Amino acid sequence: MARRIALAVGVKLTGQTVVVGGDIRLSTPALQRIVLDALAESGCHVLDIGTVATPVFYYALKTTGAAGGVMITASHNPAPYNGFKLVLGPEPVTEADIAEIAAMVAVDRRTTGNGTIIARPMVDDYVQFTASMAKPGRLRVVVDAGNGATAPIAPRLFRALGYDVIEMYCQPDGAFPHRPPNPALAENLAALGRRVRETGAALGIAFDGDGDRVGFVDETGQAIDNDDILVLLARHYLRREKGAVIYDAKCSMVVPEEIAKAGGRAVMARAGHTFSKAAFLREKALFAGEISGHFFFRELGYDDGMYAGLKVCEIVAESGPLGALVDTIPNYILTPDIRVPYPGPDKDAILAGVAARLAAYQPNLIDGVRIEFPDGWGMIRASVTEPLFTLRFEAKTAKRLREITAILLDALPDQLRAAIRDKMAEK
Repeated sequence: MARRIALAVGVKLTGQTVVVGGDIRLSTPALQRIVLDALAESGCHVLDIGTVATPVFYYALKTTGAAGGVMITASHNPAPYNGFKLVLGPEPVTEADIAEIAAMVAVDRRTTGNGTIIARPMVDDYVQFTASMAKPGRLRVVVDAGNGATAPIAPRLFRALGYDVIEMYCQPDGAFPHRPPNPALAENLAALGRRVRETGAALGIAFDGDGDRVGFVDETGQAIDNDDILVLLARHYLRREKGAVIYDAKCSMVVPEEIAKAGGRAVMARAGHTFSKAAFLREKALFAGEISGHFFFRELGYDDGMYAGLKVCEIVAESGPLGALVDTIPNYILTPDIRVPYPGPDKDAILAGVAARLAAYQPNLIDGVRIEFPDGWGMIRASVTEPLFTLRFEAKTAKRLREITAILLDALPDQLRAAIRDKMAEK
């Protein structure tokens, strides 16, 4: 299947330059070899950038002028998973692109192309370029690579700018022995918080498996919601220039309120890397962020968890402790993501039924089903990367949160409603 997918990508990009990189997962080397060979057989001129973090892959795409590429990674997902991040041109991959690839995969394809494979190391250039885009710093920071692809890169990048780096889980290991590779979950940052307190660091920075997502803990070891990081970064950029800032549909309503207060134009995007990037490019935005920990920067043209870490360090150096900065951001009552496993193939039908039953509330369908009120909101959506539904609710009072939650849950099928109530009881 990996070969068929790579051949399909190769047919779409035949005769052009294509970048291939891979993360540190145990299955990546074999898959990367398959992809390299199949793209070359399809007539592509392949640049093999080796084992890298995804931001290095994006940097390579930008600087080599490649038409597209394949990054072998499962990003923040657990160790047994793997997958391909595809780039087929200047615009993000669409659902139609994926459907086209699927149709091409169904054909038993024979290739006669005579492409090439050239090794092109990029990490040194990436570190030099990224360091040149950020300000030097002297803070003590704990860098938690989670044994992922940033392990040999992030400490080096921060030290290049003068930071006092305390390494944590900075030995690449595709089994992820110390913590799951998703830094957006507070429970995965508990050890980082302890290390920050023990060492007196200014903050802790944690990366996902491939380095395009990031999470933070403050100087007390407290995990910081990425809604708050988005607000701090938006304020930082909007002090220098006014423009659009993209946020995803799962963010707190504080985010668009604070973007507007800072003089920006808040634009909601569907949650998910592809959708945020599409909005980021379409709106020519200064900055874009998701609560998952993806942060996009105009000066780069792509998202980069390591660069986001540098920018947050810059904000702390300029404005004071991270915890105190977060305390300046208003808070409403916001649930965490409520993640309910659902392997069935009828997610779209379920969401359509929910939307129909909530028609009187004029639901926002940008991402699943979202009902909005002046004092709160609730939503249910299907994950684009995992077999589950996610829900989130927010309100200005506890009473109103219960009311909004009940409105949405009453529109769900009985079995799903029961599973969600069980999950919420756990929270």
